[in-house]
Amino acid sequence: MILLDLILILLFGGFVSWLISKWNQLAGRIIALITVIIDLIITMIIWISHAPTVSLLNKGPWISDFNHRWIPQLGVSFHLALDGLSLVMTALTLFVGALSIVASWKEVREKSGFFHFNTLWLLAGIVGVFLSMDLFLFYLFWELMLVPMFFILSIWGYENRKYASIKFFLFTQISGLLMLLAILGLYFIHGNATGTYTFDYFALLGTSSWGPLGFWLMCGFLIAFLVKLPAVPFHSWLPDAYVQSPTAGSVILAGLMTKTAAYGLLRFVLPLFPRSAHAIAPLMLLLGVIGILYGAKMAYAQTDLKRLVAFSSLSHMGFILVGVFSFTALAYQGTLMEMVTHGISISALFIIAGAIHERTKDREMGMMGNFWEQMPRMGGITLIFVLASLGLPGLGNFIAEFLVLGGAFQAHALWGVLAAIGLVGSMIYSLVILQRIFQGESRKEWKLADFSIRELIVMACFIIVIFWLGFFPQTILHTTQPVFDHIEQQVDIHAIQQGGAS
Repeated sequence: MILLDLILILLFGGFVSWLISKWNQLAGRIIALITVIIDLIITMIIWISHAPTVSLLNKGPWISDFNHRWIPQLGVSFHLALDGLSLVMTALTLFVGALSIVASWKEVREKSGFFHFNTLWLLAGIVGVFLSMDLFLFYLFWELMLVPMFFILSIWGYENRKYASIKFFLFTQISGLLMLLAILGLYFIHGNATGTYTFDYFALLGTSSWGPLGFWLMCGFLIAFLVKLPAVPFHSWLPDAYVQSPTAGSVILAGLMTKTAAYGLLRFVLPLFPRSAHAIAPLMLLLGVIGILYGAKMAYAQTDLKRLVAFSSLSHMGFILVGVFSFTALAYQGTLMEMVTHGISISALFIIAGAIHERTKDREMGMMGNFWEQMPRMGGITLIFVLASLGLPGLGNFIAEFLVLGGAFQAHALWGVLAAIGLVGSMIYSLVILQRIFQGESRKEWKLADFSIRELIVMACFIIVIFWLGFFPQTILHTTQPVFDHIEQQVDIHAIQQGGAS
């Protein structure tokens, strides 16, 4: 029941926070924070005590399993399971979620109870995506993420929030419906072939071939994940949503929600459709490299600080796409490290951008300059995460990109070389943040307050983790290695089987 409890605690805590905030907003904030911290503590206890090679389901290195018949007439079960991959992503979700609540402690003043209700339900949806082993349940949590994020963006966002929220909703909803059609296709094809109609992931995984429709079924999943990641050319919702969201919304959207798409590629696209994934790999590698280079170019061209950070995120998502479709264990590990380290570094950068906007009421970097003199603590912390973003050795992002590029070189040397060029672009746009905001001359007289104790605590947590991942990446790699060994074996075996069946 521990996996179900992780979700129920967040859902219940969201309701309680909303109700309490009607009488005391501070108490509502505290309840929301404590709720996420409780879940985080439970997750860390599981992490510390688990054995990565234990196979409770006899279908891979799974740690825990909860399976309850939900709608047996339709083959729907409430099936949750945890392995090293979902464990790491759940821990990241709760860690970043807790810090996003602290970071927005004073930013959200109106309807704070409803804000924390949506935040906790959004986190519950993300955790549910990482734990679901029933495709109907997976889709349910996938859509659950959409509604709270829409409210966070449309109610507490900035000047163009209505436009950004509708655009975000349409992109993600339409692509989600394509995935639903693909899930139904799997359901009926498997049922016709075996006589058992089910949405269970492990039952569907055992199907040797999806026939001529396999490629199109994969595309249904793939488009949904490419939109949410996002990847070029499905990225046009990204700058509007990231820029117009409040700080906590930007942090969760860029640091966590995009990772559900990367997780979906690893968990569903590769194991379920290995032959089709191999067939489309050249196109995906091309889109990944284009995303890396295009995102870097667009980031450098921005004058709005949050838009710069948003396009830098697009560039880093290209590394995830390259890693997934390189089909090597090294690239898979790099992809997971990129998911984690990007979640940390991009969250920190969006919190810094939010803190600057809160103090200046402006996002235009052309009006800024010489902020280091008045905010040396913010300047020093920004330097750390700028260096993390450009991949400085000793910080977690370097490990991630090194592994992705190493895996890409093993599989496709040309794509590895082209992706590596993006590191030069990341160095340029990352240092632009420091040069335009904290150095140079200011066009306006500013009176700015440096980071408060609360903000320093938030940033210190991010700093500790990004340095820890840089010096001790084994914390992540050892936890997930059995998972990726199993995925690599699944992809190879199933690709051969499907090749023979076709």
